Amino acid sequence: MSRQASGIMAWLIQRSTAVYLALFSVYLVVYFIFNAPTRHAELVAWVNQPWVAVALMLFVPVVLAHAWVGIRNVLIDYVHQVVLRVTLMTLFGFVLVASGLWALKAIITAGLGG
Repeated sequence: MSRQASGIMAWLIQRSTAVYLALFSVYLVVYFIFNAPTRHAELVAWVNQPWVAVALMLFVPVVLAHAWVGIRNVLIDYVHQVVLRVTLMTLFGFVLVASGLWALKAIITAGLGG
């Protein structure tokens, strides 16, 4: 893949994930303003709805992809020492993967705990 195609792909990922994040965030804010669960059981029941569970499971990799592209672009633009840039990208990559696994485990546990 050429550098230009790589840049276009990063741009497309950043914009498409931003759309999903914006729409889902608006849904969450509106839902919790008008229909906030008052008990843990109500929250678990809401998370157990199939479309909510799928949306939450999709939210995790989408937010991680969005974060990765943003961090990658900042590091490429502002960290000029290659060794430092690669080290930071690796560190951020591990943090994002660990965060994603933790978030998915929390969603799955919440669904199974009800």
